[in-house]
Amino acid sequence: MTHPTVGHPGLPEDPRADVAEPTPTCPVEIALSAVQGRWTTLVVRELLRGDRSYSELREALPKLSDKVLSDRLAHLGAAGVVGRERRPGWPPRVRYSLTPRGRRLGPVLQALWDWGRL
Repeated sequence: MTHPTVGHPGLPEDPRADVAEPTPTCPVEIALSAVQGRWTTLVVRELLRGDRSYSELREALPKLSDKVLSDRLAHLGAAGVVGRERRPGWPPRVRYSLTPRGRRLGPVLQALWDWGRL
């Protein structure tokens, strides 16, 4: 723990934080990139409630188009937030779930909600 007079409260003491412009290695930029895009946080919210099939996600978010849902799931998968498990059987069944990294977004989204409510 640092002395209270060192640095600024709430700012990390990390060399990556002392930059003059956004960088792709900045943890804040990485986090914002993972949840960017309309509907992304709602997809994450649904998966925080438990594993879901594509159709369960569509039912929970009825105004979300198939194209956008597919795009958001692909984006979240590429960001390491969502895992996709194909289950045997016919027709093939796919379940989506948050990875451990994705589950760690729960408190982040709660903090954003709390901040935005003020």
